[in-house]
Amino acid sequence: MPKYLYQASYNATGTKGLLKEGGSGRRAAVEKIAQSMGGSLDGFYFAFGDTDAYVIVDVPDHATAVAVSLAVNASGAVTVRTIPLLTPEEVDAAAKKSVGYRPPGA
Repeated sequence: MPKYLYQASYNATGTKGLLKEGGSGRRAAVEKIAQSMGGSLDGFYFAFGDTDAYVIVDVPDHATAVAVSLAVNASGAVTVRTIPLLTPEEVDAAAKKSVGYRPPGA
């Protein structure tokens, strides 16, 4: 099953909600969403800096990953960035593909 990294940044509304329900409550809510979409939560970490939380989920496909991103962003409480994650084997397969690329000016 494909794996995705969500980088989440809370605005003031989202931060107030986080203070109210706590970090473990937010993790439980995300785990419920992943399961409802046919996937699972692989990891959930809070952080300092521009990104407040890093969430790794397994979901069935790109459309599911984007549906989650759209729903979260539409809430207005959190801004999420979705990043598809690749296995080393997927990179091996990509490295074996021939691409007829020509650099600009060459």
